[in-house]
Amino acid sequence: AEEANEPALFRLPRLGKGAPMHPQRPTVAVSAPGKVLLTGGYLVLDRQHTGLVLGLSARINVVAGEITSGQGVQLSEMVVDSPQFLNAQWRYGYHLAPEGGGIKVTQLQVGSKIWRNNFVETTLSYVLTYVNHVLPRQAIGSARLIILADNDYYSETPDTAGRFARFAVPLTEAHKTGLGSSAALVTAIVAALLSHYLPEDGFDVSSAKGRATLHNIAQAAHCAAQAKVGSGFDVAAAVYGSCAYRRFSPELLSRLPEAGAAGFSKALAAVADGGLDNEIASEGMGMPVGVTLHMCDVDGGTQTVGMANKVLAWRGRDPDGCSELWERLQGANDAFAHRLRHGPSNMLPDAIHAVRALVREMGRLSDVPIEPERQTELLDAVSAVDGVYGGVVPGAGGYDALALLARDDDATRRRLVARLSQWAEEKGSRVRLLAVRGETDGVRQEDLDVYSGWL
Repeated sequence: AEEANEPALFRLPRLGKGAPMHPQRPTVAVSAPGKVLLTGGYLVLDRQHTGLVLGLSARINVVAGEITSGQGVQLSEMVVDSPQFLNAQWRYGYHLAPEGGGIKVTQLQVGSKIWRNNFVETTLSYVLTYVNHVLPRQAIGSARLIILADNDYYSETPDTAGRFARFAVPLTEAHKTGLGSSAALVTAIVAALLSHYLPEDGFDVSSAKGRATLHNIAQAAHCAAQAKVGSGFDVAAAVYGSCAYRRFSPELLSRLPEAGAAGFSKALAAVADGGLDNEIASEGMGMPVGVTLHMCDVDGGTQTVGMANKVLAWRGRDPDGCSELWERLQGANDAFAHRLRHGPSNMLPDAIHAVRALVREMGRLSDVPIEPERQTELLDAVSAVDGVYGGVVPGAGGYDALALLARDDDATRRRLVARLSQWAEEKGSRVRLLAVRGETDGVRQEDLDVYSGWL
């Protein structure tokens, strides 16, 4: 009876000749939220400073299950599908590397072209290595992952779309809105596979211990996939939702061997089981009653790597000036966070203006368009709308989606939408209010019925 309830793509084979000798594993669905770094852009790179990161209602969803034996799949193969996009399937083989190197994943050729998805490939190596560390005598077998992204991650969404749009383009041609899809993807893959492979007493995504393990593996995998050790605020939000965040010491991950290298398995397990020193405070970090977060897409997400490098180069040239400005900005950020949590909300505009002024000063001194002039004009225009407290160019700045704080009522939203429409017409540019809202929840298990028609 249980087997009949499994989605068709994941229906379990009956044990027989050639079947993998491991317990039946559940088909599980997990989602992780996107994020917006409301305050703390650039400062969050330094352990002396903190950032306020909000979770969003836009989620990356991953369903993990075993594959039926009759689907042309090898006994040690991972199949990953992103069915919203054209030609978005990746197949991977894997093997146990020598000298404690963990599980090494290798992409298999599918069709005439092969293109890599570094975030998926790296994350598979990391999470399967940890699974093998915990259950060394149990075959991993084959699994299929299905990835579904909420529409607000992408700028161009078909008008007729439900929660998950079908895009008539490959994934590489999709225009992102800058809500943190890579961190949510890595987190959801790790959570789905840990939930699929490990018994509930070994991993529970809703428990504090389970979330800590998930967070640490996802941080390590995300840094490896990016080929740099970032601050990690985006992974923290994907796991814990809205939080105040202080980064981990970078050397804790920079010294981790590569997947497949000698000693990788043991080193990753040490990180997973408590080897990071970041500070995450998620209690009471959501929106206060009567205030809501809106995201405004300006169509043209920024590549932030070059911007961050230029800010850090300025810091190297003028460490004293940078340090003094960052201290003032941290103070303004803290004052804003206090106003947000404790009110009164009519004092939010002044707190937001103080933060923006210092961010623009940092941009001027570092010669980086953190709050570009076009974004300044748009923020000033929407901040004048009745019921809108103000907004910021979040994170590293540039042309990613704007974050706006406003009264949580329909009349304010209508006025805001009308002003954005007027702005777009006047400037000949495309701006729109995303459906996404601020959300306190982090990673969570989902009911499979949510994905009806996709499995």
